[in-house]
Amino acid sequence: MNRIIVIGGGIAGLSAAYYATRNLQYSEITLLEASSRWGGKILTDRVDGFVVEGGPDTFLATKPWGVALCKELGLGERLHGTNPRQKNTYVLHDGRLHPLPEGLAMMIPSNIPSILHSRLISWPGKVRIGLDFLLPPRFPNGDESLGAFVSRRLGREAYENLIEPLMSGIYAGDGDALSLSSTFPYLRDLELTYGSLARGALEMRKKMPTTPGSRSAFLTPTTGLAEVVEKLVEHLTINGATLRLNTRAVFVTRDLTHGIWNVELDTGEVLTADGIVIAAPAFAAAGIVSALDPKLAANLSAIPYSSTATVSLAYRQVDLVRPLDGYGYVIPRREGRRALACTWTSTKFPHRAPNGYALIRVFIGRTGQDIPWNATDLLALAREELAFTLNIRAEPTLSRVFMWEKAMPQYNLGHPDLLKSINTALECHPCLALAGDGYRGIGIPDCIHSGELAIQKILADMQVESNVLSPAPAIQ
Repeated sequence: MNRIIVIGGGIAGLSAAYYATRNLQYSEITLLEASSRWGGKILTDRVDGFVVEGGPDTFLATKPWGVALCKELGLGERLHGTNPRQKNTYVLHDGRLHPLPEGLAMMIPSNIPSILHSRLISWPGKVRIGLDFLLPPRFPNGDESLGAFVSRRLGREAYENLIEPLMSGIYAGDGDALSLSSTFPYLRDLELTYGSLARGALEMRKKMPTTPGSRSAFLTPTTGLAEVVEKLVEHLTINGATLRLNTRAVFVTRDLTHGIWNVELDTGEVLTADGIVIAAPAFAAAGIVSALDPKLAANLSAIPYSSTATVSLAYRQVDLVRPLDGYGYVIPRREGRRALACTWTSTKFPHRAPNGYALIRVFIGRTGQDIPWNATDLLALAREELAFTLNIRAEPTLSRVFMWEKAMPQYNLGHPDLLKSINTALECHPCLALAGDGYRGIGIPDCIHSGELAIQKILADMQVESNVLSPAPAIQ
């Protein structure tokens, strides 16, 4: 019987354990989680008719792994898209909310009249965007930062006022440090294929579905993303997996004589396994493998993380000064605000608040920005943001603060080289795999896929050791 230990009970670790039960017959699966709950950054608070997400609130439907898993778990019919009737998104510019131009294809402007009418970009800035049609492509010679690339193609103003706030809403990072090839590699593809970003975006826009009422690009279960976690835990329990909360793995080592992995816990207990998936953040994974491979640990430690927080507040509709007529707004770094973005949750997903109430979520924290790290000050900061931008001064009827320390991996310049070095190191350690958001994608579908690929890697390694197959890629 194969014994598999998965370290980390977030969505990547849960998915790895799930796919282990599906693909490794007659196996003993153990899932270890250092904290007191499952789900990692997926945390749903259901209270008084509100559905409050502490971490992510949706997943991208165009990446198939999230939808596929939900269907396998019986959640397919419970997936909801975003509200199709009020899809406005705004950008805070010079202290006022301005509509995001229509026709953004993969963040790039593709609706010329909308750009021309937008007040987010000055006329010199609009002319500079137009030069993208004339500038020749620059063939890659190594990596390039996202900020440098977009500024080179569309101009600095378009980057700072339009692209940067959208990017920050995903990575909470510094676009002048983020690796283009690790975050938005398709932008380079557009430049090389079509000669310009704008021309490429126009072509991509032609290929997008235009059928009225077509399904949303973002999906979530009826009562929150915790439904996915709950179903995974239920599946693992039914299928005989051993689930251990409040259990911290300290080190992994391997008995080369017998080909057995050892996992030492902080209690001194030692577990043995035939294969291990480490689905913890890269910095935590570094500590776990430090006794096994110091060079691998050093490369994992080199992946930086940023801390963020979300604050959700509920108000009576009658206390709102202006209608929440869209999904919310993003805030460019240049505005100097301490908030990153604001989602109008009850408009984006009307079923997440009772009738007569509005639910709003403020995102706080981005790379290079200091934020208070206690619930009282974060709540005050969120209320200050809503008073400044939306003129909401009433007392909230409900508030929830969620703090995520070192939660957002930053795929900075050099990230692809780090992954190559990590892969090279892992080739020396069969039946050991990594999963999670620190490597090749931070979204929920990416994390699910990373867990699946980690199990495939262990399967392949086991067969290699039986002289059947060649090894699969080490990092997922």
